[in-house]
Amino acid sequence: MLSVIALGAAGAAGWLMTTAGAQRESTPESIDIAQGENLYIENCASCHGANLEGQPDWRSPGPDGLLPAPPHDETGHTWHHPDGVLFDYTKLGGRAALALQGVEFESGMPGFGDQLSDAEIWNIISYVKSTWPERQRAVQAERSAAAAAGR
Repeated sequence: MLSVIALGAAGAAGWLMTTAGAQRESTPESIDIAQGENLYIENCASCHGANLEGQPDWRSPGPDGLLPAPPHDETGHTWHHPDGVLFDYTKLGGRAALALQGVEFESGMPGFGDQLSDAEIWNIISYVKSTWPERQRAVQAERSAAAAAGR
């Protein structure tokens, strides 16, 4: 069972590291980080933590076989992914975002596309990114630019 989870996670990680995101609209011209913080608290903090710390043992599947919610601070892997991936994962949910790429992976991340507008999702992503140290922001920006250029 663990080998199946590991293989699924490896496939998901490969997609998450390289794709620009299938459903990503365009980043809005104006970002409201304060709104993003409020929306994060309302919609994300219950799983990902009020301080973006994630759930304990987030790298190990729980009894249900799902990975707990990862941290969104610099200790997690969120900053490893391009903007489009973060957008798709938030809008569509983990399973649906990965399924678009042909990756079968059972994710506990629900989609918020029915609850949040694209602009609100971008504001949440921008808030999360605003909390990262400069190094993580720079690496993530480079990955987003490369993904947007199709590399």
